[in-house]
Parts: sequence; C-alpha cells; structure tokens
Amino acid sequence: MSNIHHIGTEPLTFGKIEKILAGNMRLELTPAVAKRIQHCRDYLDRKIEQQDGPLYGITTGFGSLCNKTISPDELSTLQENLVKSHACSIGEEVSPVIVRLMMLLKAHALSLGHSGVQVITVQRILDFFNNDILPIVYDRGSLGASGDLAPLANLFLPLIGVGDVYYKGKKRDAIGVLDEYAWKPVRLKSKEGLALLNGTQFMSANGVFALMRAFRISRKADLIAALSLEAFDGLIDPFMDCLQQIRPHKGQIETGEAFRHILEGSELIARKKSHIQDPYSFRCIPQVHGATKDAIRYVSEVLLTEINSVTDNPTIFPDEDRILSGGNFHGQPLAISFDFLAIALAELGNISERRVAQLIMGLRGLPEFLAASPGLNSGFMIPQYAAASMVSQNKMYCYAASSDSIVSSNGQEDHVSMGANAAIKLFRIMDNLDHILAIELMNAAQGIEFRRPAKTSPLLEKLLKNYRKEVSFIREDVVMYPEIHRTVAFLRRMEED
Repeated sequence: MSNIHHIGTEPLTFGKIEKILAGNMRLELTPAVAKRIQHCRDYLDRKIEQQDGPLYGITTGFGSLCNKTISPDELSTLQENLVKSHACSIGEEVSPVIVRLMMLLKAHALSLGHSGVQVITVQRILDFFNNDILPIVYDRGSLGASGDLAPLANLFLPLIGVGDVYYKGKKRDAIGVLDEYAWKPVRLKSKEGLALLNGTQFMSANGVFALMRAFRISRKADLIAALSLEAFDGLIDPFMDCLQQIRPHKGQIETGEAFRHILEGSELIARKKSHIQDPYSFRCIPQVHGATKDAIRYVSEVLLTEINSVTDNPTIFPDEDRILSGGNFHGQPLAISFDFLAIALAELGNISERRVAQLIMGLRGLPEFLAASPGLNSGFMIPQYAAASMVSQNKMYCYAASSDSIVSSNGQEDHVSMGANAAIKLFRIMDNLDHILAIELMNAAQGIEFRRPAKTSPLLEKLLKNYRKEVSFIREDVVMYPEIHRTVAFLRRMEED
C-alpha cells in the first residue's frame, strides 16, 4: 500500500483522513493538481493587470476597509500584514493532531483551484505536514466568519518566516526551522493571505477529530449499556428487530441489532424473568442511543461536504472569467451541526447516569450501592454523584453557540456563526462522557459479580476478563478516584483499538 496521499485528486473521507494521520502518510501534489492551482493563479495575475475597478481583498483592504485601494507595489505587503495582524488566537495550545488536520484540510481546499494561490504556497504547507513542523495555534479567537481568521493566521505565520513551531519535540522560531531546510519564507502574492486565513479549517479540523471519536464512543456506549442491562437482569424484548421495524429510524434499528449481537449466547439474558418491564434508561436504549447514531450520521454528512469545499473569499472561477465575493467562509452549517452533535453526545451520558442510579438502588437482588457488605461499606454510592455532576455540566455545554452572534469589523461582519466555539466544547462533553461511561462500566462490572455463577455473553465475558486485569471487584471500600482513572484509561485504549 502506498504511503502517499495525492492532495486534491479525490474527495476526503473520514476513513482516508484516519489513514493519513495514523499511517503518517506523506502529502504530495500531482502535476495535474499543480497545473490546476497555477491556472487559477495565472488568471488572477492577468485580471489584476486588466482590471480598472477594485477587487475585494486583492487590490483593497479587508473587512470594513474594503473601500481602501492598495497600490500594485504594496499588494504583497498587504497580504503579509494581514497574516501578521490577524494572528490573535489565544488560550490553550491546540493539540498536534488538530494542527495536522488543519494543514491537511487547508491544502486540500486550496488544491481545488479556486483560491488564486501560488503552487509554492500549497507545497510549503505539505512540506510542513510531511516533516512534522507544527505551527503553534491557540484554541480561542475565532468567530466562525470570516472563517477562522485568528487561528488560521497563527497556523500560517511560519510560512512567511514568523511565529513559532514545534519541531522534533521542541518549540522553535519558525525562521530557524526554515533555514535548516534551506527554505525561503513564502513571498505572498495578491489575495494569498486572504486565501490562507479565510476558511473553516479550524472548526472543521476540530469537528473531524470529534466526529471520529463520536463514532467510537457510540459503539462503546452500546457495549457498556449491554453490560449494565445484564447486571440489572434486564429484558431482551425492547431490542427485538420486529419492534424497531415498525418505527424504522435507522439508528434505532442499528442499536437493536448491535445489542442482539453483543448479548448473543448470554445465560443471563436468556433466563426467565420475574419482571415484565425495565425502566426507560434500559428499555429505551434503542430509541436514545439510536437517535444519537442518527445525529452523528447527519453531522458527518455536513462535515464531509464542508471539508471538500472551497471556503475562502473572494472565490475565483478562471474558466467562467469571474471573481466573486461571497460568504462561503461562514461557519453556520458547521455551528448548527456541532451544537446538534453536542446534544446527541450529552444524551449518551444522561441516560448512562440513570442506569448507574438504577444499579445502586438495591433492586432485583443487587445489594444497595453494590456493596458486598452495605452499611460498613458505602460501595458505589459516590461515583454516581460524580457522574451526575458531569451530566449537569454537559447540559451547560449544550448551550447553542450557533444561536449567538456578535458584530465585528466595524459592522461589516455583522453576523457570525461561533462555529469554532461550538466545535471546541464538543471535547469537553466527550471528556465528561468518557468518565460517565467509565463509572457505568465500574458499576455494571460490579453488578455482574452478584449474578454469578451465571454468565453473560462470550463477547461481554471477554470484556470483563480484560477489564478485571486493570480494576478488581471491590469487596471493601477503597479510594475510588484511581479506579475511575484506570477505567477511563481502559476505555480509551478500547477506543483506539
């Protein structure tokens, strides 16, 4: 299998992105893609020579300064000044994987041939990616229109020899690393700074990474919920296919199928029950987990469209002889989708905590708080508190960032998406969700021990065997937080597998 991805020759998919990142694939330009990029640049150069009137962001200032005309000998300085002045991202440093994703997505967008950049500009982005030269970007400062100006400015400062990078594990001045490779700083031509800074690659990169985790978290939530169902001596009836088919939401059908597969061969699920119904947190798993699956699917479609789009401005159409100033940098499609995903993921935690509560109530033959000797021991009383706290916190993070806007650029940019904020809070929700699901796994695994010698399914018995290598059955009270941390680490290793 080739270890090279030819940028701009095919649409990006989540599977392809995972292969590029996990396999340390190199990015390369084919002659055909380089020709496409150059064709657009040549057209723009000719147009500037022939044009009598102003071209926004090309021969004018930016934002509310769009009425300020720039002389031809200052066009390059205009673009470099743009990158420098807009590098205002602040806060926490963005993780290396997000920086690599930003570079990949921007290079792909520029390679589509509607941005007017030089071939060397795209090539240098690929050089940085291939040599693990990672510009330092911070997580705050984007309004999500005109795209992700501040973080993208920080990302591309090093192309012009300014700013800082991480290289070989050390923080370095960008110019020093350029010198090591005998690379000259890119001399930006007209429109190039705007092409680099306009776009949705910061929020898209965060969204892609979040979504790839969301797929795995959804599967993990099913697995843990199935173990809880067994510990609670629950019923298989709500997961039967005929029930899903008469309300055929795709996610609901998939969840029912997943649970029947997970529980196949279980003694516990097959044995006769004395109860005829389970609480909603068990009985309605297909509906709740299924709705989250459907939300993830919808957001993935929006995001795939976005990362294969041209999102800078103005946009150049050489073959149509048009340069159009529009709003493709506006992150509203992403902002609304990320807020939707936040709600969907938070609900996995919400229903998980309710299953935890059911397991510790002393119902269906389980001891209160799952304590082997209740009274002297508090057992699993307080982990539920911690889960409830994080569930409540996630409800705060479900505030819709996309419902907010704030006027910028002296009124020229009077509606913005806040898509970057919507993307970033997804990670806070998922971090809480990791811990909530870990607490559910701890409770479910503890509960199963009170059902012995009956066995659950082979698949879940294997999960329990591996888990018990990390976290033991709790007979007497222990300090709980290390057990939670070990369970989170166990689940994250599962997620990577």
